[in-house]
Amino acid sequence: QVQLVESGGGLVQAGGSLRLSCAASGRTLSDYHMSWFRQAPGKEREFVAAISTRGGSTYYADSVKGRFTISRDNAKNTVYLQMNSLKPEDTAVYYCAGGRRWWPPREYDYWGQGTQVTVSS
Repeated sequence: QVQLVESGGGLVQAGGSLRLSCAASGRTLSDYHMSWFRQAPGKEREFVAAISTRGGSTYYADSVKGRFTISRDNAKNTVYLQMNSLKPEDTAVYYCAGGRRWWPPREYDYWGQGTQVTVSS
């Protein structure tokens, strides 16, 4: 079992930045591919970014490409999502997820509880 806990969410103005963290416990994070998803009120959960076990491969949704960066520090058992140039439409609850199979991230086995990100205009 892997327990995932997100942190770093908050309220930020449009154009600002936030860095989300996802701390893992229970298993070695380097065994798992990791991803970030988000869910806005009234909308389905959507994929944001994914990173392979050692960080050699990353993949982004078109909506965040060039603004968000996913990274990981396996020594700290933590995955990050650096979010720059934030827009009001980025407002959502952000979730991290982990799985042993690379694709599709939606089928990852372990999910955190989420952290709220609110971007004001």
